[in-house]
Amino acid sequence: MSEQVKPYNQEDSSKKEQVEQMFDNIAGRYDFLNRLLSVGIDKIWRRKVINILRPHKPKLILDVATGTADLALALNKLNPDKIIGIDIAEKMLEIGRTKIKNKNLPDKVELLKGDSEEIQFEDNFFDAVTVAFGVRNFENLDKGLSEIFRVTKQGGIVTVLEFSKPTVFPVKQFYSFYFNFILPVVGKLFSGDQRAYKYLPESVRVFPVGKEFEKRLQSAGFKKTSCKRLSFGIASIYIAEK
Repeated sequence: MSEQVKPYNQEDSSKKEQVEQMFDNIAGRYDFLNRLLSVGIDKIWRRKVINILRPHKPKLILDVATGTADLALALNKLNPDKIIGIDIAEKMLEIGRTKIKNKNLPDKVELLKGDSEEIQFEDNFFDAVTVAFGVRNFENLDKGLSEIFRVTKQGGIVTVLEFSKPTVFPVKQFYSFYFNFILPVVGKLFSGDQRAYKYLPESVRVFPVGKEFEKRLQSAGFKKTSCKRLSFGIASIYIAEK
C-alpha cells in the first residue's frame, strides 16, 4: 500500500473530501495554471493518448477524474458515439460543461458528478476508459482501478496518463527543483490556494510509477499492461487491456 498524502492534511476529513475541496477551490484558475505550468506540453501528452486509442475505435468512452474536460473533449477526435466524464468536484465540472457547450458538443460529451471508487455504471459497459492526472488523487487506488476494470468491456482498453519521476541527468534535477520550488509558488500566486500546488509534488512522490503501477493494474484484473514514458520520464501513459 502506498503512503497517502492529503491536500490539506486535515485529520477530521478523508483524502476524497479534501481533493474535492481543493479542486473546487482552484477550479476558476485550473486551466490557466495548467497551460502556464506545463508550458502547453500537456496538450502533446493528451494527443499521444488519442493516438494510442485510435486503432481500437472505441464507441463508448469513460473519462475518469475528468476535471474541466480537457481530455474528454480531445477524445472527440476519435469520433465515438459518446464520451462520459465523471469527477467529484462539481465546480470543475461546471467549467467543463461550459467548454462543451461552447464547442457545440453536448450530445457527444456528457459530464456527471461521480466517484472513481464507486463508478455509477454497470459491468462491461465501456469500450475504453481514460484517466489523466487523476489516479494520484484516488483515496483507495486499488479500489479505483478495480472499478475501472469492472466497467471496461472484455477486450476494452484503459489508458492512464500520470506524472512520473525522471531519472536522467539533468532532467531529474530540474524537474525536482521546478516541482518542489517553482510550481508551488506560482500555483499559490495565481490560485490563491496555499496547499494545492504543494500537494501535487507530494502526491507524485508517493505514487507508484512504472512497473509498480503496472503491478497494481494487473492486481485489478488487467492481463496486458505496458508503459510509455514521455518527455524524459516527466509523465507516463499506462496502457491496460481487459
